[in-house]
Amino acid sequence: MTPRESRTFPPRVVALDGDDTLWHNETMFSTSYDRFRDLVLRHVDLPGHEVDAQLLETERRNLGTYGYGIKGFVLSMVETAIEVTGGRIPTADIQAILRFGRLMLEHPVELIDGAEDVIAALHAQDHEVWLLTKGDLFDQESKIARSGLTERFHRIEIVSEKDEATYRRLLDRHGVAIEEFAMVGNSLRSDVLPVAAIGARAFHVPYELTWAHEAVAPDPDADFVTLDSLRALPAALRD
Repeated sequence: MTPRESRTFPPRVVALDGDDTLWHNETMFSTSYDRFRDLVLRHVDLPGHEVDAQLLETERRNLGTYGYGIKGFVLSMVETAIEVTGGRIPTADIQAILRFGRLMLEHPVELIDGAEDVIAALHAQDHEVWLLTKGDLFDQESKIARSGLTERFHRIEIVSEKDEATYRRLLDRHGVAIEEFAMVGNSLRSDVLPVAAIGARAFHVPYELTWAHEAVAPDPDADFVTLDSLRALPAALRD
């Protein structure tokens, strides 16, 4: 019997991603990219896309040290500004970069259309509903609290990475069989492909923007469902 044939229907546990699945997030990072580029270009004569590429490379290089999240992003902006300008970046502009980060950390949490209704529908369909998100613990806890959704989840898990090993570890820890589990999120890299790879169900809800690090080509052999919007999820789980 294949993993797909053995799946429990409907899934007992449905896990939802947070950033750009339940609330907007990447638009805030995109705005900071624009502000950072404009700031650095005051000091160097480079194409804007080269500044963007350097920042992305620095972020990727630092993920193993800082992890995901706003604070790591701010440190990567500072490091990139120093490198790109050959150390000529003024202190005032370093302070400006720190302000970018503070604005991001204080930014209101804006829910994705339908988020509250979908969670309510999942409860009505007798699913055990998890929030499964990755990133900086303080940042994620703050966003979850400000979202007003905390009490709507049976379980909240904040992880440093979403890969096959992480999903297997969480399911084993909480006594959930792979065939009982479904994951829903906007990121193919984090929310969809590793879940499909272990044989669980995965639902992809694309967001209008995708961080370049999370952008991957779809695997033609991966078994997952793409939804037009989060609102389509309850019906997809019934079907």
